[in-house]
Amino acid sequence: MSFGYPAAEPSAGVPVCPRHPDRPSYVRCQRCGRPACPECQRAAAVGFQCVDCVNELSRSTPAVRSVYGGTAVVDRPMATFLLIGACVVLYVLQWIVPGDVIFQNFAFASAFADPQYGHFEPWRMLTAAFLHSQGFVLHIALNMYTLWIFGQALEPLLGRTRFLAIYLLSAIGGSVGYMLLTPVFPVIPVVGASGAIFGMFGAMLVIQRHRGGDTKQLWVLIAINGAIGFMVSGIAWQAHLGGLVTGALSAAAVAYAPRGPRRALYQAAGLAVVAVLLVLATALRTAAI
Repeated sequence: MSFGYPAAEPSAGVPVCPRHPDRPSYVRCQRCGRPACPECQRAAAVGFQCVDCVNELSRSTPAVRSVYGGTAVVDRPMATFLLIGACVVLYVLQWIVPGDVIFQNFAFASAFADPQYGHFEPWRMLTAAFLHSQGFVLHIALNMYTLWIFGQALEPLLGRTRFLAIYLLSAIGGSVGYMLLTPVFPVIPVVGASGAIFGMFGAMLVIQRHRGGDTKQLWVLIAINGAIGFMVSGIAWQAHLGGLVTGALSAAAVAYAPRGPRRALYQAAGLAVVAVLLVLATALRTAAI
């Protein structure tokens, strides 16, 4: 693409941009010394660098790592924003899609995790965590506020991928906890991110303990929220307990993995073990029914 500069030949003694030979370029890269036209210039600490040097430097510079080996979150916690955004979008869809279609197709009940009942839809164990009660606006408001608070603390420490993995495993763990501790019939569908939020409680507890921080306030917070689940009707405390245990186990797999070049591999293996345990717990429950 040309900006209308007159063509110039190198033999004429006019410096030209290597990427755009038709453009005279009197500004040189501070790193390699080659001419760079305005389109190929990138501001540096001193002067300008060409786009090729900037790209080469970004490839050769190792990524900054978080305390637990993930890519450090240096800007906004985007994974947290993504989770909140998904919950809000689905909540809006619950209101605008007629026929209660969203709830009917994505809410979880124990019967949906057991193939013998003819409606084997195990993905509901995860999708239910992105839906919320339409009759109680505080349900989504409190969950998203808590997710925002804990996401800002955990995502920079864990890195986005590890944070997302722990959150999603905790969401599934909440459904497994509900399945293990409630009868299949009557079928009572459950929705809400509370299981995953309690997973964040468990994860923060493990991370704080591993880093030598004070955990008293966390224990109080967990106790208060846990007690509310028993005192207020319509709250699935079983999902809270399942999420809490899963989040703690997942965070332990990340925090206590041996340091070294294979740390990420050990962490992935630990998270995979947690996932397998959830599958086994579900299988044993369905076999016992």
